[in-house]
Amino acid sequence: MLNPFDIVIFGGGGDLALRKLLPAMYRAYQEGNLPKGSRILPTVREENKQKEYIETAHQALQSFLSAGEFNEKDWQAFSEFLVPVVVNVTDIDDNWDKLKAILDEDASDKSRVFYLSLPPAVYGRCCEILSLKALITDTSRVVVEKPIGYCGESAEEINGKIAQFFSEEQIFRIDHYLGKETVQNLMALRFSNALFENLWDAKSIDNIQISISETVGLEARAGFYDKAGALRDMVQNHLLQLLCLVAMESPHKLNASSIRTEKLKVLEALRPLVDADVDNNIVRGQYVPGDLQGKLVPGYLEELGEGSSITETFVAIRAHIDNWRWSGVPFYLRTGKRMNKRCAEIVVEYKPVSHNVYDDSVGPIQPNRLVIRLQPEESIQLTLMSKRLDNLEMQLEPVTLNIELSEQYKNGFHSDAYKRLMLDAAANNPALFIHRHEVRQAWQWIDPIVARWQEKGAPALYRAGSWGPEGADELLAESGHVWFNAGEQV
Repeated sequence: MLNPFDIVIFGGGGDLALRKLLPAMYRAYQEGNLPKGSRILPTVREENKQKEYIETAHQALQSFLSAGEFNEKDWQAFSEFLVPVVVNVTDIDDNWDKLKAILDEDASDKSRVFYLSLPPAVYGRCCEILSLKALITDTSRVVVEKPIGYCGESAEEINGKIAQFFSEEQIFRIDHYLGKETVQNLMALRFSNALFENLWDAKSIDNIQISISETVGLEARAGFYDKAGALRDMVQNHLLQLLCLVAMESPHKLNASSIRTEKLKVLEALRPLVDADVDNNIVRGQYVPGDLQGKLVPGYLEELGEGSSITETFVAIRAHIDNWRWSGVPFYLRTGKRMNKRCAEIVVEYKPVSHNVYDDSVGPIQPNRLVIRLQPEESIQLTLMSKRLDNLEMQLEPVTLNIELSEQYKNGFHSDAYKRLMLDAAANNPALFIHRHEVRQAWQWIDPIVARWQEKGAPALYRAGSWGPEGADELLAESGHVWFNAGEQV
């Protein structure tokens, strides 16, 4: 059972806190995982926001929880955990002393989690003030959001500043995709089933695709996004982390150190893409106006309100891992905004049978395919070839074994990546968080790509509501492959 803890959410009035973090803690309460005596301390910058915060949280939960999750009885109990405080995270004023008084009033050795729901540029200053005000205890942890920096150099600077005040064991770098139940199920699928682990290498697998597609555009992130782009915002963290979990060797033990060691080996084995290799293996795009689910939506430049920008909103990459297990297997990474459908999935496509005993009259034999879907629903699908039962002739067709995880668990449990990760931070379990070395290695792979783009060319254009620029399809066609687009293939 988790011991009571205090979690201070710096930036408690921001979009992330209201949309994700508070609903996560509310779900933890409903499931009995928010220990009595714990406190949630969201920070705001102004006293009037502090007075209004409980009602703001009340409205946020009603808006952002799923249908049927919110009820007034649970809200009244949950609201007792909320202690909004006024703090200016970059100004060492008297309000920090008030925060200290609140945290110190409980004499027990309670864990403190400082969640920095803030721009990365102020992480260092916030940690510095925490140290100056003697708020960091032996049982304190700091949770930092991605992306950490805009390049390897800035990431090192930010990580170095945080490390002046917190040890590496106290720093929890969060990537919410790692908290998704299906992502963790990927490890269970691989390492506890001989059916998959014995067929998880270049001898059996033809290619692997990892896609995260979004239907939304810029929303309220225009200023940040135009400086970052899809490569920094999504590939450097989410996609590379998923790649690591798919490709890593079996860890010695399922603890943080062993898992991180194997993930780092994957990043180190990633074949570098520099200069012309970038042109030959990566396609970048930017969306223009188009029809998305029956509605005409504006293009990137219209949403941005600028006349020109070469920031990419789409990236497709052909990557290779140069080790014995994955030699010759292409890994296709893809992410984009204003895509045809919202979906995140890992597709493992197996090689054809080595000897086909059937003639052409039975129909085409498709390769086996494992699809691990992370959103919008969480599911695992395995496509196999089978005889058609409604035909006396020998006719083959693909059939799909489908495990709908949301249907499997109807006991009131709600999968929530932030809930798991926040509770893991409170429990001092870093297994699903990212080590500084992983951040450094990921940027070493990304930085040469950014440098090449700054020297040459501009993103290809693609219609909102499509699956990206034509070049992305051509990238796979060069090797005889096609993208698996959610809902369009069996």
